[in-house]
Amino acid sequence: MEGVALGRQLFYDKALSLDRTVACASCHLPNHAFTDTLVYSRGVNGTLGSRNAMPVFNLLWANRFFWDGRSPNLRDQVVQPVQDPLEMHLPLEEALSRLRGDAAYRERFGKAFGDETVNVERFQKALEQFLLSMTSWRSKFDKARMGQATLSPAEQRGFDLFMREFSAPGTGRPTGADCFHCHGGALFTNRLFENNGLDSVLQPGFQVVTGLPGDRGKFKVPSLRNVGLTAPYMHDGRLATLEEVIDHYDHGVVQSSTLNANLRVQTGGLRLSAQDKSDLIAFLHTLTDSTLASNPAYAEP
Repeated sequence: MEGVALGRQLFYDKALSLDRTVACASCHLPNHAFTDTLVYSRGVNGTLGSRNAMPVFNLLWANRFFWDGRSPNLRDQVVQPVQDPLEMHLPLEEALSRLRGDAAYRERFGKAFGDETVNVERFQKALEQFLLSMTSWRSKFDKARMGQATLSPAEQRGFDLFMREFSAPGTGRPTGADCFHCHGGALFTNRLFENNGLDSVLQPGFQVVTGLPGDRGKFKVPSLRNVGLTAPYMHDGRLATLEEVIDHYDHGVVQSSTLNANLRVQTGGLRLSAQDKSDLIAFLHTLTDSTLASNPAYAEP
């Protein structure tokens, strides 16, 4: 627990940025499921980043980090924002030097690791331990699955739409929103990288990791847990509301060479009715875990 406590202190500490104005928590606010409500996050001196801040809960089950997957593990990820000129913009050795010069921090490192040595590995481990402790599994949907709550008729219809495959006109099958292929399972993500049809001119995306042309335009599939709290949406924050997100999948998907296969076959769009869209949003709000924001274990120490 001492490592978790140290990581929590580091997560909220603005001294880890060049001008001491930005902490990890500046872009990951508890009341927004550890996102920041901005299209692009702001770093030191008000510098704008180039990506929408991702939530940082349930990372225990994540496989790669950042929208383009460039970090293979969490220990690698936690040191990148500190050094990034668009974020905290502080050389890592300077960050460690500041920690070594703080007697309280030396004591915390001693409690966590057995002696007061402050180094990169321990810095990474402490932040990793705190981030891995942040879990979200207490939403209305979870409680309904455990028999502790009941979904409303609209919420249940939304869930049915979410879990039903696309049905082309004339098939006679019920309408489906076909969300579950990418956002199914307990985590509400397939943990893969997909092109979801935002653009015809593709950004590199996951191609920066693999070098493969087939991964161009692919970005990390986020969990839909707490999605009602994490607007705006997409890797570049271009969609402001859940209504806009659903409209995109309903009739705004752009065809391209690397488009997700399930989206590729939905020519002409999903054709969801206004009621379908309303019910789907009602279901998505059942994934909100209000205890995440109020959990004192995750709050600023």
